[in-house]
Amino acid sequence: MENNERDDVEKLKSMFLSAWHNVQYSWILKTKTYFSRNLPVFLLGKCYHFKAEEASVESVAGSCSDKASERKLVIGSVVEFRRDFASRIWLTYREQFPQIQGSSFTSDCGWGCTLRTGQMLLAQGLVLHLLGRDWTWSDALKMDGLDTESWTASAARKLVSSLESSFQGLKPPESHAPAPGRAEEASTDLNCVHHRKIVSWFADCPAAQIGVHRLIELGHASGKSAGDWYGPAVVAHILRKAVKEATDPELQGITVYVAQDCTVYSADVIDSLQKPAQGPETETRVDRKAVIILIPVRLGGEKNQPGVL
Repeated sequence: MENNERDDVEKLKSMFLSAWHNVQYSWILKTKTYFSRNLPVFLLGKCYHFKAEEASVESVAGSCSDKASERKLVIGSVVEFRRDFASRIWLTYREQFPQIQGSSFTSDCGWGCTLRTGQMLLAQGLVLHLLGRDWTWSDALKMDGLDTESWTASAARKLVSSLESSFQGLKPPESHAPAPGRAEEASTDLNCVHHRKIVSWFADCPAAQIGVHRLIELGHASGKSAGDWYGPAVVAHILRKAVKEATDPELQGITVYVAQDCTVYSADVIDSLQKPAQGPETETRVDRKAVIILIPVRLGGEKNQPGVL
């Protein structure tokens, strides 16, 4: 009887806490962002310049190459920038997902910010590895007609639920030689499968290999529980362990290395690539194919330190 009353109190506290977080963090002040067409915009290594398309390559290349000579230049292409930006995987606060084991939480609103940031960081690394930097989502601009900043929670849940349901039974297309003229289409289909698989790894359900439920489970070893604030270093190590113990064959070919004191030791990176995977029935797997290096850096106490930017 006493245990039941305690559980009811915890559920009530969780409901009030979730409601408070929704009030505190869900308000959105809509502002318009202004970009100068005379200045370049850098997005994950690509330089986009929005000058008139009739401008010569030489006239705009200088502004991009001054800061990063090896970055790719895209001239006068606002649409390409929007497609590139919308193709990045966005993971943020969610509510009404399956209850986190050992707690009454069904939302990470107000406390899961660093977990979500870490998920997005890792997701981008996986996209680069499996799809490449030039890849963009074919449906990226089809949502332009929607005011995504004012979505209701129910509308967002319906959209995400439809995506997550499509992940069930997801299989890559059979590998066979494409008919003449269909090679590009086959490549696009395969990239679509890879993209959806990457997103499925971060789904908000207990079965997802890098989902919030799995990350919180792994955080117990660091003394963290649902509702706690997770620091960047803790999240980096949780992500490393999640990938290390993943059972998906494509994730088993990837290693996450976390730098120590902002220092990357090449010998440790090489050693981590040669260690066997730790997932079920994978003890004999060696020679991982890729490594994602995470470097937790404190930008400053009260303000950013220019030396680390």
